[in-house]
Amino acid sequence: MPCDRHEIGSLFLFEKLSPEQLARLCAEGRVERFGPGPVYTEGEPATCFYVMIEGTVVLYRRVGADDVEVSRTSQRGVYAGAMQAYLGDRVPQTYNNSMRVTESTRFFVMPAQSFADIMAEWFPMAVHLLEGLFFGSKNTQRAIGQRERLLALGSLSAGLTHELNNPAAAAVRATAALRERVGKMRHKLSVIAKGPYSREALADLIEIQERTAELVAKAPVLSPLEASDREDELADWLEDHGLPEGWRFAPTFVQAGLDTDWLEQVAATVADDVLPGAVGWLNYTVETELLMNEIDDSTNRVSHLVAAAGQYAQLDRAPHREVDVHELLDSTLLMLSGKIGSRVRVVKDYDRSLPDVPAYPAELNQVWTNLIDNAVSAIGSDGGDGTLTVRTAREGDRLLVEFRDTGPGVPEEIRSRIFDPFFTTKPVGEGTGLGLDISWRIVVSKHHGSLQVESVPGDTRFQVLLPLTAPEAEPTPETETGSDADDRTDTETAEEHT
Repeated sequence: MPCDRHEIGSLFLFEKLSPEQLARLCAEGRVERFGPGPVYTEGEPATCFYVMIEGTVVLYRRVGADDVEVSRTSQRGVYAGAMQAYLGDRVPQTYNNSMRVTESTRFFVMPAQSFADIMAEWFPMAVHLLEGLFFGSKNTQRAIGQRERLLALGSLSAGLTHELNNPAAAAVRATAALRERVGKMRHKLSVIAKGPYSREALADLIEIQERTAELVAKAPVLSPLEASDREDELADWLEDHGLPEGWRFAPTFVQAGLDTDWLEQVAATVADDVLPGAVGWLNYTVETELLMNEIDDSTNRVSHLVAAAGQYAQLDRAPHREVDVHELLDSTLLMLSGKIGSRVRVVKDYDRSLPDVPAYPAELNQVWTNLIDNAVSAIGSDGGDGTLTVRTAREGDRLLVEFRDTGPGVPEEIRSRIFDPFFTTKPVGEGTGLGLDISWRIVVSKHHGSLQVESVPGDTRFQVLLPLTAPEAEPTPETETGSDADDRTDTETAEEHT
């Protein structure tokens, strides 16, 4: 169709150009009319730059097997297509979105190479600035993304070290105490052996020792009031039977689940004059059993933490497989327990009937880490206590993972920007603004799911929706900061002009 330079010059993109420049545009470009349907498709070679003169355009992005509408406008002058042609072969020159028209629409169309030549000739400084912005932002994002991962790794390492230190230190203390108790028990056994005990009395005493060890393993859990009452009862019994310092034994016996009936059995087995020595020997038995239980609990705790670290890292497992999201959530919560602290109450509202889902588990753990870290930071921003609720449920053909916190919420005016790269509400030095951006890419681009937020003061919910079944073709694994952030920015650029 004929190119009218006056009509072209009325578009906001070209309104500052001289008549000579408008004439060159008409000479190197053309005006085309498109009927309803596709204009170009995402991923094809970007051969043309399009500026709408009249009509309606719709931009789409491919997410998994679906085309998701990202922009619809009838504003004259909006543009799309080969917007990065001025960068040449330094970036892939393909369309970053798909464009369709819903009615008969006219475009000013310029070949990509002509657009690149005119940009370099007319606006050399602007081209240098745009190149610096494009590649600088990309390099900055890559560097800060690496720093973000290092900071997250440092935080996780510190938390894991803290969590490992507690049971390890408890095991060390219990081992030292156990060595002392065993030494005293050997000495007490020597004293008993030299005493006036018959063979039958010693056999009965050893039998009581065996039954005592079994009782320790089955000790009931008592409330503080019940434990205090039983301690008083045992202390009175021991004092009545010639052990005035029985109050020192009573707490240990109560912890082991022993009562006065057990003491009556001991008293019936040995003579009254040797009862104090027998009770003291059995006290060492009880203490050694309790200490061994403590060592067992501590070492199991260490083993559990190491297993959780392996589950979190997923280093020895296939990168893409069927996973139970509850295992991933539990390992992440355990890894972050040091950062969560005692002021944040964690509530797990899991639907255990949910099936396994196809996913990249190591990268989903990164999503959980970012969302939990943000929730804990939000709760702690007002200096008070709060609750973090992690919920799973089924929504149609997708699995929902929801992180709900009782923090101050995300203000409505910034809610649409929180997934943008480098946008952060944290103080300088405390946030890079990449956590949610990385999470968005992992969930949306890599898992074909969605990540959304609902927020009012006291109730903020980040919701991750994952498909229950795998798409026909899985995406090629890529680094979490190396996907299509810059492509997304190009689409948003067109949106900003609508």
